[in-house]
Amino acid sequence: MDVQKMRAPELFRPPIDIPEVSYDQLVRTAAQRHPEKAAIKYYDLVLTYREAISMINSIANGLHDIGLRKGDRLCIYTANRPEFILTFIAAASLGVVVSPVNPSYKERELAHQLEDSEAVAILIQRELVPIFQLVRSQHELPHLKHILVTGIDIPEHLEGAETFAALLRRSSPRYQQYDPVTPDDLLALPYSSGTTGLPKGTMLTHRNLVSNNIQFLTALQPTDADTALLFLPFYHIYGIMLTGSFLACGGTQVIMERFDLLQALELCEKHAVTYVFVVPPIVLALAHAPIDLSKLKTVRYILSGAAPMPPEPARQLQEKTGIITLQGYGLTEASPLTHAQPKDPALIRLESIGLLTHNTEQKIVDLETGERELPPGEDGELIIRGPQVMQGYWKAPEETAKVLRNGWLYTGDIGHVDEDGYTYIVDRKKEMIKYKGFSIAPAEVEALLLEHPAVGDAAVIGIPDKEAGELVKGFIVPRRGQQANPEAIMAFVNSRLAGYKKIHHLEIIDAIPKNASGKILRRVLKERAQNA
Repeated sequence: MDVQKMRAPELFRPPIDIPEVSYDQLVRTAAQRHPEKAAIKYYDLVLTYREAISMINSIANGLHDIGLRKGDRLCIYTANRPEFILTFIAAASLGVVVSPVNPSYKERELAHQLEDSEAVAILIQRELVPIFQLVRSQHELPHLKHILVTGIDIPEHLEGAETFAALLRRSSPRYQQYDPVTPDDLLALPYSSGTTGLPKGTMLTHRNLVSNNIQFLTALQPTDADTALLFLPFYHIYGIMLTGSFLACGGTQVIMERFDLLQALELCEKHAVTYVFVVPPIVLALAHAPIDLSKLKTVRYILSGAAPMPPEPARQLQEKTGIITLQGYGLTEASPLTHAQPKDPALIRLESIGLLTHNTEQKIVDLETGERELPPGEDGELIIRGPQVMQGYWKAPEETAKVLRNGWLYTGDIGHVDEDGYTYIVDRKKEMIKYKGFSIAPAEVEALLLEHPAVGDAAVIGIPDKEAGELVKGFIVPRRGQQANPEAIMAFVNSRLAGYKKIHHLEIIDAIPKNASGKILRRVLKERAQNA
């Protein structure tokens, strides 16, 4: 059934023209329009677009001078800082491939990414040098030739390194084109979050990221008058999309290294922030914050992504602040955005992930074969096709073949489409709980747990059972100042669920384990249950 034909005209996103340019050209074009406008704010540092472009040119020329060439891999191992953004764009102008590294990585994880990506160079935040030194003392790293470090001097015993500041000072700020860069050249190699096993590199081209920036801007329509507060990690594809998109539209971005509630409120007021981008745990934190949120008075949108957003806390936040709160959807393999809500508040459906972005197609297919397309309202696996979809996994053809089939990206997410074209995600395919042959979506049960007034955060897993296959076990974190009674909470939830979905066990814990993008680490909870 063609869902697009059933949509009301205001819900249909027609195809748009995507420019055939390299990634750096988006910000260069914005800088031509707004040279003296603030592009980046970081503590007391304010960079105009003219200054940002000059620094990008200097970094690009410096990287070329030390020997980096098109196709080489450069790891960026920093927290959210201007150096990350500027170096990413500078590398793009050379055709160098950027592989962002999670700054919370320890020795084993950093070594894996450096070795697997065959990185030729690395930019390291000064505070993270000891971990890099440990890696270098225990691993050969034959490909790694160039080490750049933030700060004004080289840390002790960091042989062969150069400071980022020195490279910037000695390099020309004039734009120089070296090897021609095409839209189909590789640009980014982010590594998946690695909730199981070691992370995989995801191959994204200039076309992928340029397309997704344009799709983001066309769907959400931020302008050069908007200011975004960005604290989501830049090493994650969500953060990469945000920083690139707000530079492409000529907007201003205020950078935080990490989320801090009181600091975020101060920055929103100080810089008249209009867009705040979050993950579900921050929606929970804001909805339940025992403080005045009036400093958010200029904020027009709070957008959540990276994991399913429970509707009830989002409603509470919206009622509390009057700010439009909504969720979108994407994944690293799609650069990441594939779905976004309509701009018109009257058309937003909070429980859904919204409508397809421009130039994107989807199907809901049966879980058994992955081939039969299902009608509206029926749950199956969501598959995606569009210009933002990755080229594959780095050096992993078998893994690539599992998720890229006949041009379609198999997301591993379970959901359905309604008659108007809105998409609803129920859960991850591999996280579905099987109870006597019935499939149970953890996210559905979690959303109900979060409706109970004593529950501040929640997660659900399946635990083995000889008769049923799996039973539902819940974990909750009590809301501050509330007494949580497990029996009463189970009764509350189970009275609102079909019998086969009911919670059999409920445990109170101090915190729900999650990765940096807000996804619940169910394997950690399963290990806890197994060892109990």
